Amino acid sequence: MIYELRRYTLRPGARDTLVELFEREFIETQEETGIEVVALFRDQRAPDTFTWIRAFPDMESRFRSLTDFYTGAAWKTHAEAARATMVDTDDVLLLRPVLLPPFAGLSGGSGEAAPYRLTVFPVAEGSVARFAALAEGAAACFATEHAVNTYARLPVREGENVFVRFARGEDAPAVPALDDHLTGPPRHFLLHPTERSRVR
Repeated sequence: MIYELRRYTLRPGARDTLVELFEREFIETQEETGIEVVALFRDQRAPDTFTWIRAFPDMESRFRSLTDFYTGAAWKTHAEAARATMVDTDDVLLLRPVLLPPFAGLSGGSGEAAPYRLTVFPVAEGSVARFAALAEGAAACFATEHAVNTYARLPVREGENVFVRFARGEDAPAVPALDDHLTGPPRHFLLHPTERSRVR
């Protein structure tokens, strides 16, 4: 599976507007094209952001599904309203799962959902295996997918190498003697699933 981790910067006060529009118009219509809308999150510490994850079976399917969705009726009808909430949508990581099935047993359900701690580790090339210890207690782990972005209409961050960890709860993970394999400081985000997020 190929995953996109998408983090948008929004206009002040626009997040609830985008979440409501997204949940009403952009979940089923993406899934009809073969896209799996995995998770939708609010970052309580950054109220003018929206973070979400979608997945594709492979890069070829990604190209076909994105083409179908962004030329389809739902996006054509609601694109202007969606864009009106957005400042920047280019903070996108193309990822592949590593070490364990992503979010196993954490999909579905309703009601109050636990927060997730997202940590993005910038890592030296070839050092992803060193981070296997961080899989303990994680809900999902990912690494950079270095395939060429064939859907150029939607940029992704290129020239980076990351290890991404999702864990339930608010505590940041300890990094066991991995400083030599980091190329910068980890970034931490505290994310709360939205009402219709598949991952709860």
